[in-house]
Amino acid sequence: MAGSPHTGLKRLLYAISNSVAGLHAAWKSEEAFRQELLLAIVLFPAAFWLGENTAQIALLLASVSIVLIVELLNTCVEVVIDRIGHEYHELSKRAKDIGSAAVIISLFTLLLVWGLIAYARFFE
Repeated sequence: MAGSPHTGLKRLLYAISNSVAGLHAAWKSEEAFRQELLLAIVLFPAAFWLGENTAQIALLLASVSIVLIVELLNTCVEVVIDRIGHEYHELSKRAKDIGSAAVIISLFTLLLVWGLIAYARFFE
């Protein structure tokens, strides 16, 4: 691709526009992203209630954000593979499985962070 004709503030606004379009596309096409985003809407405010200090709140918020980021990246992998072709190929399956594994690891990390901080708040 050739360089962008946009520079300075125009470039920033163009990048923001593309990012919003990407979020919209993910919302429209990916049920998992919709579910995780709705979970984030619940968990973001809950982080300020559960966390007892700034570091805990930051960890809680980061763990939720990581799930969303990894889901978006996994969606990118899936879209590119589907663009290449829908016929079965072992490398395509492997790439999709690895992307899915990244999502599940991010979800386990979220559960671990939230569980440890909840334990510290309520049982220590």
